[in-house]
Order: sequence, then structure tokens, then C-alpha cells
Amino acid sequence: MLAARLAAIDDLQLGEVETPSPGPGEILVKVGADTLCGTDHKIISGAKTNFVQLPVILGHESAGHVAEVGAGVEGYEVGDPVAMMPAIPDRRCWPCRHDLENACEHKRLMGYAVDGGLAEYMLVPVDGVDAGCLFKANADLPSEQLALAEPLGCVINGQRQSRVEPDDVVVVMGAGPIGLFHTQLARIAGAREIIVSQRSAPRRELALRLGATIGVNPEEQDLGEVVKETTGGLGADVVIVCIGVPELVNEALHLSRIGGRVNLFAGIKGKGWAEVEANLIHYNQIQVTGSSDARRSDYETALRLIESGRVDTESMISHRFPLSKLSDALATAAGKEAIKVAVTPS
Repeated sequence: MLAARLAAIDDLQLGEVETPSPGPGEILVKVGADTLCGTDHKIISGAKTNFVQLPVILGHESAGHVAEVGAGVEGYEVGDPVAMMPAIPDRRCWPCRHDLENACEHKRLMGYAVDGGLAEYMLVPVDGVDAGCLFKANADLPSEQLALAEPLGCVINGQRQSRVEPDDVVVVMGAGPIGLFHTQLARIAGAREIIVSQRSAPRRELALRLGATIGVNPEEQDLGEVVKETTGGLGADVVIVCIGVPELVNEALHLSRIGGRVNLFAGIKGKGWAEVEANLIHYNQIQVTGSSDARRSDYETALRLIESGRVDTESMISHRFPLSKLSDALATAAGKEAIKVAVTPS
């Protein structure tokens, strides 16, 4: 089969490899689509090393159909539409035992250490099947849409930390795929105003189409003044930082109202140092949270939201490439025009 195998840092090899065959307890998936993520670029360049074990077939946002079921596996039939949650938790460590499996200390990830979805077929290992990480879809939607359950699941985790409530004023800093998902979920939660800050005009327009009420170009407008005007000077109920820029952390604190909630969704390069005016947190009693990855329950919720149409994933796919044109797909995903790039084996 054709597969994209990362042999070493900056050594991505697209070529023929042996098609896997499922052993007892395993499932073989015919990949329908794998959507690219900024993390794919980081793994290739070596900027991302945590949980990575090379060589590995890349791809962690994957969906397709069951091609073959190994001995002893129940509940799956050949042809079932499925989506794969890439993080396989050990279910034994302290975080897993305390409903924090997204922070599992020993998780194995498809496309990081286990061969992922940038291939014609993907083998789901025994621990992934046993943990229920391969989800059957209730609707046979295009695989590229089901694959987006992975980033959406992570955003659901972030929304849970942010606790967006009806009539809230929410500021979303960034309108990439993550910011656009946060926008949609804030709308579903009943936010009164959703202010999206984004330099790119096309992304601002898409954010407005997906539920934002105000689009701000931070290069031309003062985001703080927009928030003051919108809230009568109170500040936002929720601010979600979706861009890994250190300066935005302190800006988010200034945008928050007294008792407001700030979620640092985006990771910051390196160790993530950011200088903040800590007294804003102290005197204004601002609640600052972080969010990383997703639990299996978050992934399942994401999948059901996609199936129901309550979250628009079709509009999120801006470009499509066959696997044979992976280099073009990666270049496009790294550019400023793309939202989500889908790679299909055919």
C-alpha cells in the first residue's frame, strides 16, 4: 500500500509498504481521509518529540471504513464507517483513574508512535480496540468530516474548561480550525456575543458565517475597545486563546471581566514562557485554565455533533489532495490560506 512514513526527522518517505493484516483483537481500516494538523509539521521537523517514536506512518486525524476484523473482535462489521481517536490511554495511571485520560502519562498515539492514517490502510492495535478508541459512526458521512472529530474533541475539552454559558460574551483569539470550532460551540452554548479576533479577512468571514457576531482585525482595530463597547465596559465573560503567542496571554487577562474565565487553549513554543500581570488574576478573581488533547468521551461527543450537523465540518475543509500529492498538501496546510486540508488515499 502507499503510505507516508517518517523514517527520521525531516525524512518523510512516501512509497509502498507492506499492507498490514489484523491479528487477534485488531481491526484493519481502509482509510477514507486524514486531515492534516500543524502537529504533523512539528513531528516532521522534530519540534514535537513528546510521545513520538520513529519510524512511524504519520496521520492522527483519520476516518474510513472497516476493511477486516481480527479474531475475537466483536461489535464491528466489514464496511462500518469509523473514526479513530488517536490517543490510546493506558487506563491505569493516576490521570486516567481521575477522569483526566487526556493527560495519560503512557498514552500511545496513532501517527506519533503507532502507524497512523496517511496510508491506504490503518491497523488499529489491540489496546486501541480494547479501549474503544475506534468509534463507529452512526451516519456514513464523508470520511474527511468524520476525521475532524479529533480536533473538535480537543475543543470540547477546552469548552468544558471555559464553561461558556447562555448570554455570555465570548472572545475567541484566532480563527484557524480551533478558533472556528470554539466559535461554533460557543454559539451552541448560547453565547450572546462571540467576538473573533483574526487578521485574515477570509477567516473572519468564515467565523461570522459559523456563528461569530463580531469580527475584529487586530491590525486595524483595538480589540480591547471593541470588547469594552460590546460589554458596556465590563469585559468579556470568557476569553479563549487559540494562537500560541506569549503576548496574547496577558492581553486575554485585560479583556476579561471581574470573575471572568480565560482558557489557554494554544500551546506556546518551547517551554511556553509568557509574562503576565498577575495582579489582574488576583484582584479581578479571573479563572485561568488550560486544556490539552481530549478524552474518549470528548471524542464521542464531537463525533455525534458532526453526525447531527450541529457543528459544520463541511465548511472547514478548504483543500483536498490525493495521498500521492502529499508534499503539496503539506505545503498548502502550512500556508495562510488553508483551513483544513484533507488527504485521501485514492
